[in-house]
Amino acid sequence: MSRPPTLTLPPCARAYRLDTERGSFAVQDARPEAAPIGTALLVPGFTGSKEDFVALLEPLAAAGFRAVAVDGRGQHESPGPRDELAYAQRELALDVLAQARAVQEPDSGPVHLLGHSLGGLITRAAVLLDAAPFRSLTVLSSGPAAIEASQQARVRMLIEALGTLDMESVWRAMRELDPPEAADAATPPEVGAFLHRRWLNTVPEQLIATGRQMLEEPDRVAELARTGLATHVVSGAVDYAWPVSWMDAMAERLSARRTVIEGAEHSPNAERPEKTAEALAGFWSGVG
Repeated sequence: MSRPPTLTLPPCARAYRLDTERGSFAVQDARPEAAPIGTALLVPGFTGSKEDFVALLEPLAAAGFRAVAVDGRGQHESPGPRDELAYAQRELALDVLAQARAVQEPDSGPVHLLGHSLGGLITRAAVLLDAAPFRSLTVLSSGPAAIEASQQARVRMLIEALGTLDMESVWRAMRELDPPEAADAATPPEVGAFLHRRWLNTVPEQLIATGRQMLEEPDRVAELARTGLATHVVSGAVDYAWPVSWMDAMAERLSARRTVIEGAEHSPNAERPEKTAEALAGFWSGVG
């Protein structure tokens, strides 16, 4: 679970609902002072939300990019039905394509797509449906296929709990399983309260369906390579969901740019945002 370092939007950003042909999505949208040289669509991961990218917004805008972070359907402040079929990967990928069309403006430059963790699998699926709307894809802390075995066991436990308990009870069980004292000591109280609120706002069927996707995702790297889309693989120096060596190999298979953010783990966007933004902006500037 990503812990944003702050919840305060920078002056260059605003929160609103983005209307698309597939529904309305809560977003945070940051713009540079001059016309953007590109637009970044930022898609969060499992148990995540748009707030996971809040620390990237100002440095990306300062680099000349418009940055739009979204809550996917059923995530936090975006509505979603109590139906697992609504969260099939294809449905979520079609949402991303609709979001990309909605953020495109005549003066906002090409769209660069980024997916964090589970979002990396969803954005890959979107590109495989239609790569045309995008100038590039960045896969952030996301691997070639299903998550690592020990994490699969944890996700199976979560799916089972979500099928029998309410969200508050699952939250309490997770905190008992992973004593949060060390993390809580470094987490501002308002962020801790937000993490709880976000969890309760997320539709359980969304978590169940997307959790299964992380358990069952096939290796689609060769398909992605055939699209010819410029690709960037970014991770921390350590990752518990997909080993860093897996992401190294994936980048090689894709002939992709590879960036490792030192001092970061599964959420470089929250843990080392300045360095992450620098790497992202450098890549996007290079591919136009």
